[in-house]
Amino acid sequence: MKQIVRNVKIIGTGSYVPEKVYTNEYLSTIVPTTPEWIFENLGIRERRIAGEHECTSDLAAQAGLKAVEHAGLKVGDIDLIIVATSTPDRLAPSTAAIVQDKIQAYNAVAFDIAAVCSGFLFGMSVATQYIAAGVYDNILVIGADTFSKITDWSRRDCVFFGDGAGAAVITHGNVNEGFLATRLYTDGRGKWHFTIPAGGSENPASQETVKNKMHYFQMNGAEVYKTATIVLPKAINQVLADTGLSISDVAMLIPHQPSIKILQKTAELIGLPIEKVMTNMDKYANTSGGTIPILLDEVNRAGKLKPGDLVLFAAVGSGWTYGASILKWS
Repeated sequence: MKQIVRNVKIIGTGSYVPEKVYTNEYLSTIVPTTPEWIFENLGIRERRIAGEHECTSDLAAQAGLKAVEHAGLKVGDIDLIIVATSTPDRLAPSTAAIVQDKIQAYNAVAFDIAAVCSGFLFGMSVATQYIAAGVYDNILVIGADTFSKITDWSRRDCVFFGDGAGAAVITHGNVNEGFLATRLYTDGRGKWHFTIPAGGSENPASQETVKNKMHYFQMNGAEVYKTATIVLPKAINQVLADTGLSISDVAMLIPHQPSIKILQKTAELIGLPIEKVMTNMDKYANTSGGTIPILLDEVNRAGKLKPGDLVLFAAVGSGWTYGASILKWS
């Protein structure tokens, strides 16, 4: 039987984080917290911070170039660039267009996706549809954020985020490899629990919005934990049901990195040994759209992924947005 929808796989990964480091010890000197509390509750020891003149597209371009090289391609081979970010360089044009120029991938269409911490997962899903349908052959999906630019460093919740970018090159594969299932969800009723109130059409930038610190992120941490530990198991169990697989078939989970306690509770609820849950939040904290592709690149380059491994991805972000996917690695 002729296959008219192509399978889709990952053929290259890359990542980049800035050199500057903020440790828990440093943050405990500027806000009322302790290094021990941060590590025990969030799993974070330090985070990377972009330089004063380093923007999201700079991180994204570095990660993207590494992924293209790792895939054995040239930038001219890329048909489409998708950048998942909630800290774009500007409101216009898209960060993806700026990245296209910085890496000189002028054969590529480019656009952004805004799904905050779930953005890379949403981007991979979009890329998968284009390749499966035969519209494009090689797509560069990048997750990149510089939350240090929208963090109020006088607030205690400044400890949560870091800056970084990760990328993957996605192309068509054989019938026995690649993405097996993806499920995405949005629940806009959660829009107040993590938000950046000003800078858009609702509250345009003004002296008042700057004075009231409305350009920094605002987060209800308790609601993030409550929601994440409900929706992550829901999405994961749904893709397992879609594929007829069980959690014991999964080689590893490469999740978004919201906090170690959310990941521990999720692992408990879905019945996955915590040893199979990959994490790097001790080094980078929550890099929002960058978490999954940075971690994927680290796991890939460390040789931990073997052909035939079933890899589970899962993310939850502001909105709420959330989802999961399963990939047969090749």
